[in-house]
Amino acid sequence: MSSTIEDLTVNYEEDGVQVVKETGKEILSKGAWTTILYRFQNLDKGTGEFGKSMYTIRRYQKRQGEYITKSKFNISSPEQAKKIIDTLSSWIVEE
Repeated sequence: MSSTIEDLTVNYEEDGVQVVKETGKEILSKGAWTTILYRFQNLDKGTGEFGKSMYTIRRYQKRQGEYITKSKFNISSPEQAKKIIDTLSSWIVEE
């Protein structure tokens, strides 16, 4: 667990080996409820190389001084990311 937004990450290790590498982080909102967009790569255990960029949106709640993951949404492909961008862009223009 983390006590500051800056310490929140999607980096992950198993048996001392990094299997998820964070390559980008954008804090979308701060406060008791915090939302962060991450770019990351997963380790391909067969090749030992990190794969293509992937994206996830994480929502955290701060309780008793620590941030706890409450929800997450993984964007599965660049095509899905582009579709989300296009849809949000068109909705924003409509307002």
